[in-house]
Amino acid sequence: MKPRTRLFNYEVDPVTMDEAIACVLDWARRRDGVCRFAVTPNVNHTVLLQRHGGLREAYREAGLILTDGMPVYLAARLLRRGVPQRVAGSDLVPRLFAAASQADGLSAFLLGAGPGVADRAACRIAQLWPAVRLVGTCSPPLGFDRDAASNAAILAQIADARPDVLVVGLGAPKQELWVHRHRQQIAAPVALCVGATIDFLAGEKRRAPRWMRATGLEWFHRMASEPRRLAGRYARDAVIFPWLLCRELLSSPLTAKGNPCTR
Repeated sequence: MKPRTRLFNYEVDPVTMDEAIACVLDWARRRDGVCRFAVTPNVNHTVLLQRHGGLREAYREAGLILTDGMPVYLAARLLRRGVPQRVAGSDLVPRLFAAASQADGLSAFLLGAGPGVADRAACRIAQLWPAVRLVGTCSPPLGFDRDAASNAAILAQIADARPDVLVVGLGAPKQELWVHRHRQQIAAPVALCVGATIDFLAGEKRRAPRWMRATGLEWFHRMASEPRRLAGRYARDAVIFPWLLCRELLSSPLTAKGNPCTR
């Protein structure tokens, strides 16, 4: 697998979807007491990473950094950073579950989304991918991450379930910060920080049509679906991201070595 490549002020793993899935399955089989986690940078992550030291630290410790957002992927192509494919978290999880059905199966725990949403996602996963065993779900209340007792209870629930994969859908940067902060206590070999994926699996939110995803317009579909929550964020990112890209075009490309499957 190729070494990591520098993009904006973070690094990404230049892997295909199949390579990312193979890496996650390899981690899931290890059971060596280490929780390796994947993050999925999009435009919003890229903007946040310019000023959020905690998120940058989480990225430095991540085992996989996957090019999620289409604008980020297109920027990587423009900058010739060797990124072969967009690997969106909302595509990674279903593809991972499908691959597990062809291998030795997989157990998963869903952490995130609103009340009842993770349970509905679990029912749909059981129907679509019978080889995937859902061993637990948890939809934590707002502010749980600042409450020691709530964190301890969630970590105990995960420890009791002992999943192969923890699917985390708490939104950025909360999910990355939470996994990074508790990675030594998470009793799962893999944690995937994948945003709204649990909502998509449950049918709570609808993904953009395939043509919009392919042309980089998925952000517009998301904003139109949740204008109150997302319009301000997307407006800010639409101003900052082009400036970051211009700055990147003027700087020399850097790469850093590191095979994600050896970490």
